[in-house]
Amino acid sequence: MTAPAQTRAERMRVPLAADVVKAAAEQHGVCTRPFTMEAGDPDTGELRYVAVPCGSTIESVCKPCALKARALRITQCREGWHLVDEPDFTPDTPTEDHKALLTLRADLFNAYQEAMRDGDLGEVEELREEIARTDDELRQLGMRGRLPSPDAPAKRTVKRSTKRRQDAPNLPRRKVMKTTVGREFAGKYRPSMFITLTLDSYGRVHDDGTPVHPHTYDYRRAARDAVHFAALVDRWWQNLRRVVGWDVQYFATVEPQKRAAPHLHAALRGSIPHDLLKLVTAATYHQVWWPPHDERVYQDGDQLPVWDSRVRVFVDPTTQAPLNAWEDAVQTVEEPAHVAKFGVQVHSKGILGGTEEAGRHIGYLTKYLTKSTGEVVEAVSERQAAHHDRLHAELQVSPCSPKCAVWLLYGINPQGAHNKLTPGHCKGRAHQRSMLGLPGRRVLVSRKWSGKTLIDHKADRKAFVTDMLAAVGIVKPVTDTSRLIWRKVDPSDQNAPPRAHLLMHAISERIRWRAEYDQALLAAGEPPDLSATTLAA
Repeated sequence: MTAPAQTRAERMRVPLAADVVKAAAEQHGVCTRPFTMEAGDPDTGELRYVAVPCGSTIESVCKPCALKARALRITQCREGWHLVDEPDFTPDTPTEDHKALLTLRADLFNAYQEAMRDGDLGEVEELREEIARTDDELRQLGMRGRLPSPDAPAKRTVKRSTKRRQDAPNLPRRKVMKTTVGREFAGKYRPSMFITLTLDSYGRVHDDGTPVHPHTYDYRRAARDAVHFAALVDRWWQNLRRVVGWDVQYFATVEPQKRAAPHLHAALRGSIPHDLLKLVTAATYHQVWWPPHDERVYQDGDQLPVWDSRVRVFVDPTTQAPLNAWEDAVQTVEEPAHVAKFGVQVHSKGILGGTEEAGRHIGYLTKYLTKSTGEVVEAVSERQAAHHDRLHAELQVSPCSPKCAVWLLYGINPQGAHNKLTPGHCKGRAHQRSMLGLPGRRVLVSRKWSGKTLIDHKADRKAFVTDMLAAVGIVKPVTDTSRLIWRKVDPSDQNAPPRAHLLMHAISERIRWRAEYDQALLAAGEPPDLSATTLAA
């Protein structure tokens, strides 16, 4: 039977095959844009191609991966917020192998110093390689932290005064105990807190976040506060721990406000008086000890600094004189280039564990984790677009780090300058239009929050599903992948299967897993879970 003829418009409305495959993958919780890896077994010589999930946390990029990542964050937040028992982080005792290797390294270190004094460059290179191999062996045995480098630093770091600013209130200070669990009240209640911190005002704004007076709105301070927001938050937690006297733990998310300024939502374990939180917020600041960068040396339209391969620095295009080195510029700094502070608004609320309110606030904490910053503060009017453009223009000329290429506009060679830098154009996330100054991590979790990493939480979920399947007689074989040799497939590899084939295989496998999991739920007397993220592990 011949299909009826279709018009061009009707044919254009028919979904593409790629869109159908993507929709089916999203329905079954399969990554829609995996990359292909080649897994080689050195024992058997077998080579096979494996689709590895992209791991994106943005829903517009890959919805299944973003939902799985958010589900893990929800689990992490819930398990640590109202923890009753202290997590155990007692380090293991160093083994005899650790001690033997470190003794060998000490001997090599001493021999290296003697060879440097004698000027025996050949011996120096051999000893440096031997020290590197010893360090690798120590890390393979299991060791945290860094060992002292055999080479002395070229220049010592400038030590700044830790004396508090006169315009900041003083804080009481206590010895920080190692406890991380909050107080218990009436023998059964152990409340925790939900807090919100915002940056200071840069000028009056409308309900849509745009400034009432754009010409007086302090875009420069807004841009610099956004760049250094993460450091300011770290200082706030440090001050809070010193004031309360115990190791406060937190799960926090950084989100943009309507005015495109970052603010912090945090689940805090334990209860702290609101007045004390306000005091810590008012007394917290972060000083940026960088060279002054208020006035540009090279304006738009001027000839920009050029790289001189002979002296290996950037030089002035007219005089050919080298620009000021970063280390020299920092040495002359007498006042901080910027001081970041929080605003006066501090919101705090006590939350009891296991309540509906706790679940609602966890959902609020993780609400925007699947959206990029640009999607959260999307401009829907010309006034908002102009506000975002003005802020982005200021971020373009605000250095984001000592290695930022923007420093060249201020006549300073950035730290570690090289010939691949383009003056005024830094690839850092702080300068990207979609970030609007939020370059750091969106989720901030203290080390002792739940006693587990995301990998541990993912392993817990996998173990839970495995145990349920084993209860109904479905035993999954445990495959040892540690011996496999993984290699990213080259785009020119003719034997690599198309991505569509890998997606088809993954969808079929996920459907089989779902059927097995539903069978286990029915055997346990529970209704099947229709969520696509249940089998995220």
